[in-house]
Amino acid sequence: MEVSRRQQRILLVEDDKTLNRLMRDQLERLGYEARSATTREETLEVLKEFSPELAILDIRLPDADGMSFLPELREYCAVMMLTAYGSIDQAVNAVKAGATEFLVKPVSPQNLELTLARFFETVALKRDLAFWQAQAQSATRVELVGVSADMARVRELATMFAATEAPIMICGESGVGKGAVAMAIHAQSPRANGRFIAVDCDVDLSESDLFGHQEKGAMQEGLIAAADNGSIFLNDIDKLSLHMQAKLLRVMETGTYRPLGATASLPASARFLAATGVDLETMVHSGRFKSELFYLLDSLKIEVTPLRARPKDVAALAEYFLQSRNFHRGVQKRLTPDSIQALNSYNWPGNLRELRNVVERGVIMSAGAEPIEPAHLGLPNHAAALPSVAGETGVTLRFDHRPTMDEMRDSYVALLLDSFGGNRKQVARTLGISERNTYRILKKIEENKQSRNS
Repeated sequence: MEVSRRQQRILLVEDDKTLNRLMRDQLERLGYEARSATTREETLEVLKEFSPELAILDIRLPDADGMSFLPELREYCAVMMLTAYGSIDQAVNAVKAGATEFLVKPVSPQNLELTLARFFETVALKRDLAFWQAQAQSATRVELVGVSADMARVRELATMFAATEAPIMICGESGVGKGAVAMAIHAQSPRANGRFIAVDCDVDLSESDLFGHQEKGAMQEGLIAAADNGSIFLNDIDKLSLHMQAKLLRVMETGTYRPLGATASLPASARFLAATGVDLETMVHSGRFKSELFYLLDSLKIEVTPLRARPKDVAALAEYFLQSRNFHRGVQKRLTPDSIQALNSYNWPGNLRELRNVVERGVIMSAGAEPIEPAHLGLPNHAAALPSVAGETGVTLRFDHRPTMDEMRDSYVALLLDSFGGNRKQVARTLGISERNTYRILKKIEENKQSRNS
């Protein structure tokens, strides 16, 4: 990598005047802007008018010990120690105290050039990394939009859990925004400057993918290593094989992992976030999910309710998608009142993902016009006739005939189960009955359905 040396300023602090002059000449020949000093007092005077990016400091000065002067000089810039061969131990201690590196006298021109090039290249790389991390974080920052009490609770829990290091489980139907919640947790956590790596779990996810492997002496890093000091988001964790669940459980419990083919364990510094759209407790009872992993994840849990259960959020989300997507092509689009009413009356089986796509369709189909009308959205005409949750506390059931008590009960329980993403515990809590009784009702509903279909 070619590093530009423009504006790269170096201050040389060396009490041997001959060596000082020779090294300063070398620095200037290499293209750096160089100043020099021979004492601590002179150095502080130079610093009043010169702002170096790096100081090369002799470990011994007439009026100061280099080790004692190091912390003071580091307030101005990075420091590289300059030492005689017999003082290498002191130079190593100086590096431990904050010096970037050390040079041993006599310093050859080649060694000086390579050492300085390496230092400034590292500075440039760190600057670039910080820039792109900031860009990536800005690009992926996701607002948890919504005015409902449910979304207020999600935001509250996301902020609260972000400060912890414990694994977090995010539950909800497909498309409700579980990934957005995970990203919001990461962005508010102390790990925000680290990577956020999303992993779609399935039975084909291998140990090598997750843990890496050692091959012919070389280590191939896996996803856990790639998320070093960041967060790893395990989407659809319920799809992991039992074998992989056991491996993952061990990582979370011990904080270490072992790549395939390696003889030693490595520290796992990633923070784990997981998501599921199914009832993991049912999977535990049927032996398809490890109970230990379930209880570890279930201690910190965020449940994201489906969009139909929080209709107050539909208009706010639609407006957010309309304003945040870069597809307006110079036209300030807006949803008409009739369009908002059409969006509010729809049941949103695809949740936020479907709403975003509908808004995009509206933008495209309205072409150069400013208003987006209901016809542009492409929603089904019978949207208003679908069973729906009418509010955060009210429920509306619609039938095309006079239903029996059993039909009303079955429809209500099925609607609740759908609203809570298959979570029987929440259904039981809403009905005010035990989970076991809820299970019996659901079993009876399924038997009645099979009987009607046979």
